Amino acid sequence: MKHRLAVVGCGNMGRAVVRGLLREGWAEPQQIIATNPNPEKTQALAAELGVDVSNDNSRAVREAEVVLLGVKPQIIKSALKDLRGRVGPDQLVLSIAAGISTRFIEYYTESTPVVRAMPNLSVTVGMGATAVCPGTHCTPDHLQVATDIFESVGTVERVSERLMDAVTGLSGTGPMYVFHVLEALGDAGVKMGLPRDVATRLAMQTVRGSARLVQESGEHPAELRDSVTSPGGTAITALHVLRKEAFSAILMDAVEAATRRSAELGE
Repeated sequence: MKHRLAVVGCGNMGRAVVRGLLREGWAEPQQIIATNPNPEKTQALAAELGVDVSNDNSRAVREAEVVLLGVKPQIIKSALKDLRGRVGPDQLVLSIAAGISTRFIEYYTESTPVVRAMPNLSVTVGMGATAVCPGTHCTPDHLQVATDIFESVGTVERVSERLMDAVTGLSGTGPMYVFHVLEALGDAGVKMGLPRDVATRLAMQTVRGSARLVQESGEHPAELRDSVTSPGGTAITALHVLRKEAFSAILMDAVEAATRRSAELGE
């Protein structure tokens, strides 16, 4: 079933979600209307995605079944004021604003069902990781609609709202960690004499294949790591450096910092 979707504040993440939904056939371009306060960006959206565009949030949500809030957490209050009295119980508000609680959104939308979601940038290529949680007026059917939307562009986990900041710190911010690791691996390959393009392709396929191996084998990452760490070999030598430099602790600290920042955005 295809839906009429309004994307209020269609910035980088909103555009990524829309691009993914169109790619997967969840809706046709004419069934989506997107808003952005910048006229140049609005026209760019129309040109790139073929969707209807507007600078008027009220107009955008008027006929929508699902309203996706893609605005930044710092300006969501202003966007919600525009929507007050203009969304109702027969619509679904789906927020992807980091750190913003369902209770905060419900203050402005009253009896309208709200689902809070945290996708990541990989929805653009149909491989996103998204977590969703329901608000006060949300029924199982509403939560299923939200799940269906994000399952069309990746995988979905249903969690309690108290865990959403942790989701933001881990998978919401996660692509940045992976991009950074890929860049570092590519640089390392170049340092050791590989051409840049070859080093980058090898790094990308290594990360992609390793993640798939974990998924399909069902083994814990530590078990797979041990299976390739031979006595006196290259892997154990490299692992010694990673442990000496506290690589795991650095990643854990980064996720913790991003989680705290997500909570701060909701204050």
